Amino acid sequence: MKAYKNMSREELLALKAGLEEELKLEEAKGLSLNMARGKPGVSQLTLSMPMLDVINSKADMNTLLGNDTRNYGDWDGIGECRRLLADMIGVKKDNVIVCGNSSLNIMYDTVVRSMVKGVNGSTPWCKLDKVKFLCPVPGYDRHFKITETFGIEMINIPLYEDGPDMDLVEQYVNNDEAVKGIWCVPKYSNPTGTTYSDEVVWRFANLKPKAEDFRIFWDNAYCIHHLYDDIQDEILNILEECEKAGNPNMVYIFASTSKVSFPGSGVSAIATSKENMDYIQKFMGVQTIGHDKINQLRHARFFKNIDGLNAHMKKHAEILRPKFEAVLNTLDKELTGAEIGSWIKPRGGYFISFNAMPGCAKAIVAKCKSLGVVLTGAGATYPYGVDPDDSNIRIAPTFPTPEEMEDATRVFVLCVKLVSVEKLLGEQ
Repeated sequence: MKAYKNMSREELLALKAGLEEELKLEEAKGLSLNMARGKPGVSQLTLSMPMLDVINSKADMNTLLGNDTRNYGDWDGIGECRRLLADMIGVKKDNVIVCGNSSLNIMYDTVVRSMVKGVNGSTPWCKLDKVKFLCPVPGYDRHFKITETFGIEMINIPLYEDGPDMDLVEQYVNNDEAVKGIWCVPKYSNPTGTTYSDEVVWRFANLKPKAEDFRIFWDNAYCIHHLYDDIQDEILNILEECEKAGNPNMVYIFASTSKVSFPGSGVSAIATSKENMDYIQKFMGVQTIGHDKINQLRHARFFKNIDGLNAHMKKHAEILRPKFEAVLNTLDKELTGAEIGSWIKPRGGYFISFNAMPGCAKAIVAKCKSLGVVLTGAGATYPYGVDPDDSNIRIAPTFPTPEEMEDATRVFVLCVKLVSVEKLLGEQ
């Protein structure tokens, strides 16, 4: 395929005319497809339905230690569920607190606690003149919304194939006391699918923060979300690396089963150092008498152990793989050589990241919407919803069927081509 930028004006005009005819055909189909958020599909949710039969009115409701899950107690999580999530995250059980169905809720609470009570006795962030957070981009929009809500200044950090720009991270963290945290999705990142290299994790663990209350917010949301059996990313244990480096308190790890069992009824956890846990529990003991222990018991009995979790996620991968491949195959076929966009082929996670020509993302997303294909808003993968290059688009292939993904990607490619041609014509 000839690169669009090398085409003459006459060639571009002829191409534009053909694309506009295709556009009319797509308009007539009246599609209604949504790729805006990374929601599990119905077939994935169905895999977990037998979990609802694990516990009924005749079931033994006691934990392995004999504690009655119907009553008070085990407010930091029942032992067997703490073990299950510890193994999923790859940490020790004693470093885990199990909470409700949403890890995002734990992250929000962690920021709120830091704002109003400080971090392990430090000055509350709300009493400081300036609080800054580093944000690897493109990244997870809901992370950015949390820090934006509290007026925390967010700083873009480029995300490369092996992780964030660590030279820049070290420059900020080691020299600016106002930098209090960094958002990270270290494995199969949202939206790029990037997994941090061993060197990047090691450099994180060996940071020398100017601020004693600096924390790494390590959202390991996709730690067991592989797409392939034979190609799976692995990552160093950040908690262990921080301990080795003499920074045991520097990281909070978050995870959940939201995309493993049920997004509305999963279990979540925070894993961190003993000192951090003691401080967190001091406030959690006031905040709650405990999360849903019956749901924790349900998860523990259904999955049983990490082998059960991994076997379950292999079934997820079998469902998701054709959807991802439907997108990637169409992008390869239709756009390779055109030089009007680039994309990453992830080995896990929930998204495909596409970079259009600068200045085109908003127009592409808007044109897709007019044809009945809804994408994540352009700019959402950057703090404040502002992509300085107006380039990045997040594709979420998980909810539609493979056939619907083929239809949606065909429309997406058509819009990418048309917007790119219009931009090139405008520049001539």
